[in-house]
Amino acid sequence: MHDSAPDSYREAPAMVSFDEIGVLPEPGDNVAICSRRLEQGTVVDFAGTAVTLPHTVLEGHRIVARPIAAGEALLSWHTPFARARRDLAIGDYVCTPTSLAAVASRGVEGLPAEPSADNEPLDPYELDENALNFGQQVTSVEQPGTFLGYPREQGPAGTRNHLVLLATSSRNSAFVTELAKRFADADGFDGVVPVAHTEGGEEGAPNNLRILLATLAGFALNPNVGAVLIVDSEGELVSGQAIRDFMVEEGYPPIRVPHAYFTRRSGFEKDLAEAAKLVEPWVPIVAAQERQEVPLADLWIGLQCGGSDAFSGVSANPLSGAVAREVIRHGGIAVLAETDELIGAEPYVLKNVRDLSTAKRFLRTVQSFKERVGWHGHTAEGNPSGGNVYRGLYNIVLKSVGAARKLDRDVRLDHVIDYAERMPGHGFVFMDSPGNDLESVAGQVASGCNLIFFTTGNGSITNFPFVPTIKFVTTSTRYELLHAEMDVDAGRYLTGTPMAKLTDETFDLTVRVASGEPSAGERAGHSQVSIWRNWRQSGPREGISITTDGRTSRSLADLPAEDRDAPLPATPLTFSAEKTSTATGVVLLEADGKRVPEQVGLILPTSLCSGMIALRLAEKAETENWAGVSVSRMVALPHTEGCGSSGGASEETFARTMVGYLLHPNVRMALLLEHGCEKTHNDYFRSRLVEAGADPSRFGWASIQADGGLDAVTTRVKDWFGSFALPAPEQVEGTVGELTVALEARGDLTPETAEAMALIGREIVGAGGSVVLSSRGALVADQNFRSAAFGSTAEVGPTIAHGQRFTLPGWHVMRMPGKDWMETATGFGAGGVQQILAHVAGGTLSAQRFVPVVQFSSHPPTVATYGDDLDAVALGDAGEQAQAGLEIIAAVASRRQTPKAVASGNVGFQITRGLLGTSM
Repeated sequence: MHDSAPDSYREAPAMVSFDEIGVLPEPGDNVAICSRRLEQGTVVDFAGTAVTLPHTVLEGHRIVARPIAAGEALLSWHTPFARARRDLAIGDYVCTPTSLAAVASRGVEGLPAEPSADNEPLDPYELDENALNFGQQVTSVEQPGTFLGYPREQGPAGTRNHLVLLATSSRNSAFVTELAKRFADADGFDGVVPVAHTEGGEEGAPNNLRILLATLAGFALNPNVGAVLIVDSEGELVSGQAIRDFMVEEGYPPIRVPHAYFTRRSGFEKDLAEAAKLVEPWVPIVAAQERQEVPLADLWIGLQCGGSDAFSGVSANPLSGAVAREVIRHGGIAVLAETDELIGAEPYVLKNVRDLSTAKRFLRTVQSFKERVGWHGHTAEGNPSGGNVYRGLYNIVLKSVGAARKLDRDVRLDHVIDYAERMPGHGFVFMDSPGNDLESVAGQVASGCNLIFFTTGNGSITNFPFVPTIKFVTTSTRYELLHAEMDVDAGRYLTGTPMAKLTDETFDLTVRVASGEPSAGERAGHSQVSIWRNWRQSGPREGISITTDGRTSRSLADLPAEDRDAPLPATPLTFSAEKTSTATGVVLLEADGKRVPEQVGLILPTSLCSGMIALRLAEKAETENWAGVSVSRMVALPHTEGCGSSGGASEETFARTMVGYLLHPNVRMALLLEHGCEKTHNDYFRSRLVEAGADPSRFGWASIQADGGLDAVTTRVKDWFGSFALPAPEQVEGTVGELTVALEARGDLTPETAEAMALIGREIVGAGGSVVLSSRGALVADQNFRSAAFGSTAEVGPTIAHGQRFTLPGWHVMRMPGKDWMETATGFGAGGVQQILAHVAGGTLSAQRFVPVVQFSSHPPTVATYGDDLDAVALGDAGEQAQAGLEIIAAVASRRQTPKAVASGNVGFQITRGLLGTSM
């Protein structure tokens, strides 16, 4: 079991001094942080008094340092974070209901039966204007330093020099990813990188449109960009023109590096070739740029934390803040973010502020964030992830007070800006953002940051594509475990190294990395982008939204069924239909008692932070044939969920989706890959699998952090897939009646094609198979389709929730929260769909990583323009079109034909947050 605590952490009961194992964040605190795991029965010497610990206490969790009366506040950094439920004696384990549940869920033994404290309520902060300190910023150095960077006309110098391929929306993410692969061998500079993301692909204007445009514009202007190609598709709301218009309206400077806007207008491969022609001439131009000595005032640092633990506020965050202080003394900028992770720390943030208007804007920003979260039925108290709580951050107060230490005590808050807003001036800046690490980093990069400081307790490994990240880890034990992925061992402070010495060393490292020395993350060679994801509610809603006093909550069962996407009875639609006696034939694969179109080896990341590693491992497993003849192909499903987002309804939909893929009939072998500090870790999914009636021992389990980093986890995953000697599946004759197929239509739909889709579905269902439709799709809305499929034009409603599996075959309608194509396809797959047949008109679709997406068209303009991307062309009457559709279904199911989008790399995967999910 991976409980994020290697065996080396565990100590046998013995007499130890409090000074060896206890850390008081500040003198006067009445509880101490344990610097290592202490087993039940350990004897601790508290200033000459021997105390036997009554319970097991994990590293990072707290014990009582002096007697505390029932109802008295428990203090860390002199801040109340909990209240004692009973009289507490020295050595008692401090645990709240949430922290005890988090530890118990990991199978830890020796725990108390009841919590010893309750979380301190979050009272709204009230500004006392008379108590504010309008002080001075830290004193500038007499002789500001320099680093070797790339001077830019439009702002500060770059610390890197990348050629960036920027997708305007999720519809173009696969395109820029494939385009970048064509320039993988480009040298002489820092490389061609894609910026692929999940936003802007839905129909209609998203609520995060302004944020999205500001982020994309900021990416294009970031000083680490030496050239940029901005890619959109015809008819998109989030287009290159929309970005240009936004930049003019908001007074942005023009892009002065080589750049172009490219609109996709034809087939995927043809467009790739055309786009490559634009990029090729820039390669020698970017490569010719050389580093020059530039002032340290051009160093703009984004301050981040992720996978935080109890020591983050003691070692790594203060060190990050101290180095940022030195950068500011040289004229540079430091940018703090993660709004919800400062709720409860307002007094500390405002201890020294430029002026009253800055203080008020900070508080308005916090209030606005709380209101947006409240619209979706959540509070900021839901922020700490499961990994945070497990590693000792019991609640948002502890997390916030520790996170605020990235603002050094001597540094003044100078400016407050919106997400991705351009920098208003030098000094210390706060930027509005969610606590989601990746989304927050994207906003800092868009604001102009050219270097990221990332502090971590668990050992977060995430990186951004064109801005280097320096990672500070809180403890030496964790640094030794993950030394290949970390840059700075801040844990040395806990063992006696002066903070001043660590600050000098890390400042020197910062200058070296800014000057071109690769960071650990750059050496590892992986990165990802996640922009602040769209939210569905734009204001309060009766029965859903809650107040922002931090105390009100609503249970999931209290919400409307559609909003919480509750499971449905999964009873198929009924209508009078003849059974099909001679259905279209397919060649299936038989193994383990199942007859399926393919046998997949699946690596499923449990959260966004392990997604890119899962993808890299699946590609390596495919190339090196880790599973032998057991599977047809290896698949990974990187996504944006599992951490940094709200719980409740969206978490339930996410968990149902993930379990749906693990239990998909096409999956023969599946391994779950956790990052290690997420809310939805491996043990979380063990429990979910048990709830679904599955045996967790059937699956593989790996942890990037607990297994010791990328090399170690690669070995673990390879060994697991190689540990089976499963026979190759046998080919057997079958029919389309053994398949579960989703039918979809995008664009104009003629009566003939609508009838053809109905005839396809009738044959599959009539032969014993299943057909799934989208509740928001064009087919269920089309009277011609309903008449031909069901013998009635009456409207039909959902039979299954988004991603819900079902057992009874027949016609099913899946409830969809929106019309985003990739979210729709992902929901289909989680429900057990084995192939998607989509009729397209006006353009083609991206394929889904797991479920084959087969595209055909009867629309002449589409055939003429996008014919190279179509898997079939449907001509003639409804019967002839239906025959063409069934033939291509059979060809793909029999593995005689690979869908064009899959073959070209035009693939994606995206999990919905439903109507009530929001970033936190």
